Amino acid sequence: MANLDHDRRNRKPRLLTESERERLDEFVDSIHYSARYSDNEYEYRHVQLPKNMLKAIPKEYYDPSKGTLKLLWEEEWRGLGITQARSNHRLHDEMDMSADASAFCRAWVGNTMRRPITSQPPGAQ
Repeated sequence: MANLDHDRRNRKPRLLTESERERLDEFVDSIHYSARYSDNEYEYRHVQLPKNMLKAIPKEYYDPSKGTLKLLWEEEWRGLGITQARSNHRLHDEMDMSADASAFCRAWVGNTMRRPITSQPPGAQ
C-alpha cells in the first residue's frame, strides 16, 4: 500500500451538522463493504459510497488537489454512516493507491478500511 499523506486530512475532525447527517441517512443502506482480506501487516476492507451520496458529503471532506475524499478521521467516516466492527481502522483514499481511475471509480468512491493484522477479529475475545 502507498504511504499515507496525513496532511490530506482536516486538522481536527469536522463533525456533521444535524441537517447534513439527515441528508446522508438515506444512503447508509447503499454503502457497499467488500469481504476482508489481508497482507502480513494489515487487514483491509473496501468501502464503496454511492455516487449520489457524494453530492451530500460536505466540501470540507474533499481534497480539491486530488478531487477525492480526504483521509478521514474516525469521527468523520462514522458520521457518514460507515461502520466497522472495531474502532482501530483507518479510512484512506484508494484513488491514491490505484493508477487506474476507471468509470467505476468515478461512479463510486472506493476507500479502504485497514487495521493491524494482530488485532482481534470482530467478535473474538
